[in-house]
Amino acid sequence: MVFRKLPGVSASGMGLRLSQKFVFLLFLSGLVTLCFGALFFLPDSVRLKRIFLSKSENPAVTVGSDNELSKKVPVDQEHQRAGVKGGEANVKLKVSRKPSVTHGARTVERSVGSKAQDEWSPARAHEPAARDERVTSAAHNGQRGSAFSYEMFKKCLLKPALGKDQGKPSDSETLQRREKVKEMMKFAWDNYKQYAWGKNELRPLTRNGHIGNMFGGLRGASIVDSLDTLYIMGLMEEYEEAKEWVQNNLDLNSNGEASLFEVNIRYVGGLLSAFYLTGAEIFKQKVLELGEKLLPAFNTPTGIPRGVINLGSSGTSWSWGWASAGSSILAEFGTLHLEFVHLSELSGNPVFTEKVMNIRKLLNKIEKPHGLYPNFLSPVSGNWVQHHVSIGGLGDSFYEYLIKSYLMSDKTDEDAKKMYYSAMEAIETNLVQKSPGGLTYVAEWRGGILDHKMGHLACFSGGMIGIGADDGPAGQKQHYLDLAAEITHTCHESYSRSATKLGPEAFRFDGGAEATATRLSDRYYILRPEVIESYMYMWRLTHDPKYREWGWEAVEALEKHCRVDAGFSGIRDVYASTVSHDNMQQSFFLSETLKYLYLLFSDDDLLPLEDWVFNTEAHPLPIIRKRCLQEHGTRQDDGQTSLE
Repeated sequence: MVFRKLPGVSASGMGLRLSQKFVFLLFLSGLVTLCFGALFFLPDSVRLKRIFLSKSENPAVTVGSDNELSKKVPVDQEHQRAGVKGGEANVKLKVSRKPSVTHGARTVERSVGSKAQDEWSPARAHEPAARDERVTSAAHNGQRGSAFSYEMFKKCLLKPALGKDQGKPSDSETLQRREKVKEMMKFAWDNYKQYAWGKNELRPLTRNGHIGNMFGGLRGASIVDSLDTLYIMGLMEEYEEAKEWVQNNLDLNSNGEASLFEVNIRYVGGLLSAFYLTGAEIFKQKVLELGEKLLPAFNTPTGIPRGVINLGSSGTSWSWGWASAGSSILAEFGTLHLEFVHLSELSGNPVFTEKVMNIRKLLNKIEKPHGLYPNFLSPVSGNWVQHHVSIGGLGDSFYEYLIKSYLMSDKTDEDAKKMYYSAMEAIETNLVQKSPGGLTYVAEWRGGILDHKMGHLACFSGGMIGIGADDGPAGQKQHYLDLAAEITHTCHESYSRSATKLGPEAFRFDGGAEATATRLSDRYYILRPEVIESYMYMWRLTHDPKYREWGWEAVEALEKHCRVDAGFSGIRDVYASTVSHDNMQQSFFLSETLKYLYLLFSDDDLLPLEDWVFNTEAHPLPIIRKRCLQEHGTRQDDGQTSLE
């Protein structure tokens, strides 16, 4: 009984005094409101199952085991490259807490370059995501375009992908430096092959492999990430080993929980680039199979994909447990466009392109605070969840993919162009700052308050702004080139001001500090590529010799401080004269850091920018010249091409 009987008063409603009736109705209405509101917070069946599982049914992750998370550690617990660009410092799981970014987006890179989770318990979606109906009908009812012709594709390239002589530089010093980078790649690969073959990454100190939980049971991340690097460096024996592993051992029938962002930029990007460079059908076959496994992540009320997906037959997806209010991350859902457009190009199935174009449509509809794109968006309501803006972790590769989508479309994607330059205007107005010492940096924005720090992940922006300089507003080309050079210079300063000549995870411009890490948790370096990436682009755009000199400084620092007996390892403190290694050779070190260094010391006709754009994991994807492809008969449908 909710009410006890009052002495001398009838229990019937008519026997209650007016004041008692009021109290009764007030209590009843509150109870109904509470029960109704609780419906919005009820967990789904999967979460209920987790709650009631015994310890034996739901074992905790063992510290130090291969089940621990491979994730990025933006030490102040805010960022990484979707992440969203993705790199991950391995943080062993002990307790559940607010995690750092895992991307970039770069994040997760990257950008997720994304946050690295200290827990793997995201808020699952309320509705199970069955396989996308449109995909099923398109795949099984023949609703696809004509078969892709690799030979016709090659005819639409302006230059040979590997140049006249594989980009061999004419001067001997540059050639020697390039050969040194090639030797570093072979050393890293040979040790991975010896001690970690088939695993995702190498632990060079303990000489074993690391699997992690980021890839949903997929294996061989270092192999897939290295395919194009091995190929362009002419390491053909190693490339054939990698190709054979993909053909015989890359099993896509896993049933694990994967980061949509990381699987897309590493596996989808790596397989796409390997196919376009070599024409080997196995890469096309694998990437199209994998691409379809990612589509259920888009089964949300808004079409904004969730960050985690089960690659098995259920196709369930959910948001990261650390993401605010079950939100999706800008640098994760914004770092799909390049790869998904190419999945449509290869398959003839427009659904991949439709999925990413729907993201664009929603972003264009909603209001942007001061023209800025916050990092968290609800996939249910389509509204921003927090007003935290960053061109580093959680945001980074979203902006990168806007300008690269425009370039990859042969400069026909006017929507991407408009979004990019509008975002750049807002970033310059609100985020770009000049330090007292004259260093240009891009701060972070938290609801109108600037945080005067810049992450290593944000250092890709020098190259991004540089490649976008040609197509901006009239008369702005030199301005953008100058801004790109200034940001790249600042990032170089973050390297030159450390004892190791390697840059920290994040550096600040307050409290008297300039381009230096002021927190112990920001001092690590995990073989990240972003600074070197900007050196490569700025060399291609300006041919200023300082960029090659800065790149060589990085090579010397990597050799001195990160090379160990069985591979390369990140370090925990770039300011320490005696380094402590983190025992992880990241797959993006092979895919990005060494590739960008090799290209920096090569002639410009090796993967010329007139024909190729690089995804956020440095996998080269070709510019799509639709008119040329149509003229050569690669699309003979009724006029609606796979890329429309």
